[in-house]
Amino acid sequence: MPYPSGHRPAVKKAIIDSARKLFNRHGFESVSIQQIMAGAGLTHGGFYSYFDSKSDLYAEVLNCFFIDPNWKSCWEGVKVDLSSADVGPQVVRAYLSRQHFENVEDSCPMVALPTDVARSGKSARSAFETVFRSMVSVLERSLLQNGRPRRATAQGIASICIGGMVVARALVDPVLAEELRDACMSVALGLGGWSKRAKSKNRKFTTAGTSLR
Repeated sequence: MPYPSGHRPAVKKAIIDSARKLFNRHGFESVSIQQIMAGAGLTHGGFYSYFDSKSDLYAEVLNCFFIDPNWKSCWEGVKVDLSSADVGPQVVRAYLSRQHFENVEDSCPMVALPTDVARSGKSARSAFETVFRSMVSVLERSLLQNGRPRRATAQGIASICIGGMVVARALVDPVLAEELRDACMSVALGLGGWSKRAKSKNRKFTTAGTSLR
C-alpha cells in the first residue's frame, strides 16, 4: 500500500527536528545516525532514503532557520514576523530572549554549533554561511537611516546576537548571563536605531506577564 500524500516530507521534517535537538544538546560529533532516527521514531535503515550523510543532514538543520518561509521559533511566547517592516528589532529581542537562552534543544544552530561547523565539511560551513547571510538580510531591511553602512551594521548586529548568546550560555553565573544578554540587546538595538522604540515594542513579546528578559 502506498504511503499517503505528504508522508515523505513529514518524515524528513521529523528527522531534521530530531537531529536539531540532539545536535544542539550534544554536538555534531557525539550524536549517531541511530540516535537521530530513534528520536524521530524511525529505524536506522531509512536514513539514507532522505540524506546522503550526517553532514548533509547537518546542513539541513542549519538551513531551517531564517531561510525557511515557514520558519517559526519554538521559544515559548516569542513571535517573530519575518514579513514585518520592523522585523529587525523583533529578531534582536527574540534572539537574546530568556526563552531562547533556556531552550537549548530548539536553539538556533548558529548559537549551539559554531565550533562544530568550523570543523565540518564544506556543505555544513556553506549552510552556516547561508543562514548567517539570511539573518543579516532580515536585519538590514528594517534598519533606520542613521549614516552607518547598512550591511556592515546588520552584520555587526547579527554577530552581537549570536556571540552574546554563545558567551551567555557558557557562563555559570545566571545573573551575569542575564546582564550580558541585556547589554548585547541594548547595543544591538542602538546600532539598528531601534533603541528608542524598544520599550513599546517589547510589549509584543510579553506573555502571561513574563517578558523576554
